[in-house]
Amino acid sequence: MKKAHIHTFGCQMNEHDSRKMAGILKREGYSITDDHKDADLILINTCSVRENPENKVYSLLGRLSRMKRHKPDLIIGVAGCVAQQEGKKILKRIKAVDLVFGTDSIFSLPAMLKEVKNGQRALYTNWLPRENRVQNFIPEGEIKSGVADGNRALIAITKGCNNCCSFCIVPTTRGRLVSREKENILQEAQELIKNGVKEIQLLGQNVNSYSAGDSDFYDLLKSVADLKGLKRVRFTSPHPNDWNSRLTDLMAEHPVICNHIHLPFQAGADRILSLMRRGHSAAEYLQKIEYLKKRIPDISITTDVIVGFPGETEEEFLETLKVISSVKFSLIYAFKYSVRPGTRAEKFKDDVSRELKEERLSRLHQLQDPIQSKILDDMIHTKQTILIDSAHPKERGVMSGRSDGNFPVSIKDSELEIGNFVDVAITGRKKHSLLGEIRSVPLS
Repeated sequence: MKKAHIHTFGCQMNEHDSRKMAGILKREGYSITDDHKDADLILINTCSVRENPENKVYSLLGRLSRMKRHKPDLIIGVAGCVAQQEGKKILKRIKAVDLVFGTDSIFSLPAMLKEVKNGQRALYTNWLPRENRVQNFIPEGEIKSGVADGNRALIAITKGCNNCCSFCIVPTTRGRLVSREKENILQEAQELIKNGVKEIQLLGQNVNSYSAGDSDFYDLLKSVADLKGLKRVRFTSPHPNDWNSRLTDLMAEHPVICNHIHLPFQAGADRILSLMRRGHSAAEYLQKIEYLKKRIPDISITTDVIVGFPGETEEEFLETLKVISSVKFSLIYAFKYSVRPGTRAEKFKDDVSRELKEERLSRLHQLQDPIQSKILDDMIHTKQTILIDSAHPKERGVMSGRSDGNFPVSIKDSELEIGNFVDVAITGRKKHSLLGEIRSVPLS
């Protein structure tokens, strides 16, 4: 049997797309391998949100080009955001690449492979029509296959984004926002639950911009959470502009909706937020956080932050640190600003030096690390319900899972199986994760 390897960079939407590709390839007669050296087909699913992942893509393509010299029948493909953005340039720059396809062309993969086998190089970067803001962009035949990882699954409810933040390339690489019909999403969720999935994560560049017919994100989230047999539902990522008290109340009142939210604030200074085109002030963001904590005292809040945005002064960076001190995030994904071609911010003077960006990033981590450590320390001796999702990659007899608040937990028990829900006592911690001991039999 032919073997395929998929290397994924970037966000959970890319992970979702890679899993869809894997399902297509299996139907085309490929088995999926984790070892690229064994593969007859290698697909790189790319991310261009930041400069570093894009550089890693070209570095990997260089290594694969050398590999192809000794394995001339190897098929190499580039997918995702870099492919959508660069298109033909990749084929010109990297002669070893056989196919390039963008974010709207995943389901044309069989046709592309046919072209390559006929001696052609395939390029599929055309956009699907965006006239209708409601589109069932997952083909009917793909709904039943679902995108599951053990007992967890990802469902894309929107694609693209209309926010057009000045630093963000997503509207260019994934297009304008479209939403799926609510019933179409529920059909996929029900198929996944029927196949044993216990946790579903709803995905979109901005999930709470979802709008289809008479349904908004509140209606969709409640309908998914009400599905019989589903134990947990998560979502990522919402935008602060579209988050409201009604959604917070739903999270607080519905036991299936996990007590975790990833709510990016990006910067703490209002002038920088305005330049970023975020559409909210720091005070408005903090008001929404305050209400979340009031209604859900044990909520876990994570976020994204950019340091060194063009024109950011020392005083404005200190405003970012003030937000971090105030909120006490469970986890922060912090990045140095990098210019992305095709964004509005590309026209700004990138006047914060690399050294200063690195220094500010270091100071941010110096503030955040003790906050995160205390949050983990405070969880010791608490009871948590964990969904087991994998075997520990390095420790034999240890299983891994996540709490309701999305904290990773390791449990030493070789009898546990993926998909078990288990009540554990948190007995200790590592740097970024928790250790637990079973306090009951696994829950179905």
